[in-house]
Amino acid sequence: MDFLLLVVHKAQTFLSNPENLQTFVGNRFFMILLVIVLLKAKYAVYSNIYMCALVNIVGTFLHEMSHFIVGLILNAHPTGFTIFPQKRGDVYVTGSVCFKNIKFYNALPSALAPIMLLFLGYYLNKWFFANIEVTYVTYILYILLQTIIIENAMPSSTDFKVAFSYPLGVLFYASIAVAAIIVM
Repeated sequence: MDFLLLVVHKAQTFLSNPENLQTFVGNRFFMILLVIVLLKAKYAVYSNIYMCALVNIVGTFLHEMSHFIVGLILNAHPTGFTIFPQKRGDVYVTGSVCFKNIKFYNALPSALAPIMLLFLGYYLNKWFFANIEVTYVTYILYILLQTIIIENAMPSSTDFKVAFSYPLGVLFYASIAVAAIIVM
């Protein structure tokens, strides 16, 4: 029992030392390690559809909601919205949004809408370090949130197929991007 109390005391002393906290928070190695551990833990539960749903629910909601909102704004007429995983063959589809009016002008932005989540991650980063006291727990929560946001900002292969299914739309948005770069 004395040994256990000694271990707890040593751990508490180590964790309460501001220099140790700064080493942990300021070291990119620990950040990358934590992200990889979180992702490995996430993928380890994929053999169970219920655990898959639980682990992915927040990120899937953000990803699919971005499709839904942009599709709604651009007249793509979202008709279906799900955030519960379904097994299709050997893979899980964690969520989806169906549209009934995909056209050249709304296919690309509706399909690539999750990329906008990167802005959320960027502003969360700025807000977090300006407003939250950094502790081991808050930093791990920060890494967890950023991992969820950034991972779900990446469009799926289906998203890319829809986005580039209308060459006229791709040309239209590429022209807008080139014009914006020239004007700047």
